[in-house]
Amino acid sequence: MSYLRKAFAEGLGTFFLCFAGISAILCNTKDVGGNIGLLGIAFAHGLALSIGVAVTGGISGGHLNPAVTLGMLFTGRIRIFSAIGYIIAQCAGATVAAVLCNRVFPPEVVTNAYLGLPLPAKAWVTDNTILLYEGVMTFLLVTAVFATAVDERGKAVKFGALAIGLTVCFDILAGGPITGASMNPARSFGPALVLQDFNRHWCYWVGPAIGGISAGLVYQFFLLKED
Repeated sequence: MSYLRKAFAEGLGTFFLCFAGISAILCNTKDVGGNIGLLGIAFAHGLALSIGVAVTGGISGGHLNPAVTLGMLFTGRIRIFSAIGYIIAQCAGATVAAVLCNRVFPPEVVTNAYLGLPLPAKAWVTDNTILLYEGVMTFLLVTAVFATAVDERGKAVKFGALAIGLTVCFDILAGGPITGASMNPARSFGPALVLQDFNRHWCYWVGPAIGGISAGLVYQFFLLKED
């Protein structure tokens, strides 16, 4: 399997997630009238990720998230140059999704929903809160990835893609009203690039990166070990 095909698969899979997620948020505005609420937005992200992982898992491993790729890198499951290519492709897929949604939806809808950019919902949410919540939510997500898509014991359950998507779903329900529940630097990068707004954007890279790497190391060197 060529490196180019793997990178393209990562970009395509990330597009699945970001197109569905951003569109769901924009459709939930008063001007569009979707009225799906937080639960609908969570399920849109979760279902899209499940399908994206199922579609690309056999080609690239279905990371679809720089935090997942970093977890794989720090546990020796992917090489540095491949990891860099994956992350670039993931950010590109997210950006294409953001550009498409920005073009399709009316300007007032994009403005009201801020193109679905994950941001703190309340003034009391500090940088440390973002780092903690995004880190914990991403830790849970990457743990689900390792448990169902890496661990041979978990693969036998044949629940991988759905479990990963459902983890994103409950993370959004738990953290969406606090940080926007990105858990994915690429998911934040696409809308931020289109809007040219990188305020506090670093938090949405550092938090998920710490969570993803920590989950990978804990699973690889503790949970994956057999007595």
